[in-house]
Amino acid sequence: MERKTFDEKMADQLNAIFAATKGITFSKNTASVIVGGRRRLEKLVGERKIRATKQDERQTGKWQCNASDVLRNAVDPMYKRTRK
Repeated sequence: MERKTFDEKMADQLNAIFAATKGITFSKNTASVIVGGRRRLEKLVGERKIRATKQDERQTGKWQCNASDVLRNAVDPMYKRTRK
């Protein structure tokens, strides 16, 4: 059996995280913190890179964002701070 490289191990771990979070949702506030802001979250939802649903169709209905999609589009908070 061949030994896996560090990159292959990390890829396997990421895939396991994405698979485990497939059925979990984040609120709009939590998702916006992870992806780097409310505008970016809304842009990603509009581009269909993040699946999001509303619990009810009222304007004030709560968003439920797919956790796996949110994590795929996560932004490093250190990168965001140094970019200003």
